[in-house]
Amino acid sequence: MSERETLAELVESVLTNPGLHAKADIAVVGEVLGDTDWVAGPGDDGAVLPLAPTVGSGAGVVVCGEAMFPPFVKADPRGAGFAAVLANVNDIAAMGAEPMGIVDTIATTPEAAQLALAGMRTAAGLLDVPIVGGHLTAHDGEPSISAFAVGSVTDPALALSVTRAEPGQSLVVAAATTGTLNPNFPFFRAFEDRGERCAGDVRLMPRLAREGVVVAAKDISMAGLVGSLAMLLEARGLGVTVDVDAVPAPEGVPLTRWFNCFPSFGFLLCVPAGREEECLAAFADRDLQAAVVGTLDDSGELALRRGDVRKLVLRLDEFLVTGLPR
Repeated sequence: MSERETLAELVESVLTNPGLHAKADIAVVGEVLGDTDWVAGPGDDGAVLPLAPTVGSGAGVVVCGEAMFPPFVKADPRGAGFAAVLANVNDIAAMGAEPMGIVDTIATTPEAAQLALAGMRTAAGLLDVPIVGGHLTAHDGEPSISAFAVGSVTDPALALSVTRAEPGQSLVVAAATTGTLNPNFPFFRAFEDRGERCAGDVRLMPRLAREGVVVAAKDISMAGLVGSLAMLLEARGLGVTVDVDAVPAPEGVPLTRWFNCFPSFGFLLCVPAGREEECLAAFADRDLQAAVVGTLDDSGELALRRGDVRKLVLRLDEFLVTGLPR
């Protein structure tokens, strides 16, 4: 953090992030559909569903979906198509699953649809995930792009659900920190530097899940690092104080922007005590940045710390993140 960026300014930036406040709209899902167990959905990055015993003993699937921000779709349909695939694959990875396929829905002009599909094709190629189907409506109205993904887990009980987060676990932030920040939208393009390594990057997550090195996770989304962390903590009302200086960050990007963007590869990981070095080494082996930034507790407080200075960001019993019932 530069001398011109104070801890107070960083806290203010995350609390005014529109992506964080937009998550409160999810409360309507609980209001209409009722209670959730978080794992089978809604609540986690993806819903974990067991396969029938005749299909695969103990195996399961993870399903998820993402709708792109309409102004982003209108301004950059190719980028929105790319991000739609990327966001879904990240959600699958955050659940500790292997990505299997993408389905998309596009409603826009034929010209924009072509650009969106080209972006999806590029992302699918980088991540080695096939686009297996979808729906296209050509029209001149407000554009819309959504995508949905399915992934596989060898054992649903080992999925990286937020319900498995516990006090005493270490919070690790892992990210790709070389790339460029989109000048118009809070989107860090690490894939420009990672290239073909992206496919192996996302498949590291299911390996760590199978080995028990990571037990719960959340991908860093448009809610930013702190907003995504709040969603990880809210399921069980946990708390953590994040050491800001320990968070992996790209050079030349202010933390007030880094903490509030969607990194193309960024994850919050809950690691059992004693497994931290294994976790960090796994990311280092792929030339990805990872660091322990705090320890989960039962305080219900999310705070940021720099040196001896600690500032409370929010209390989970007072701040509405998604509004889904615990």
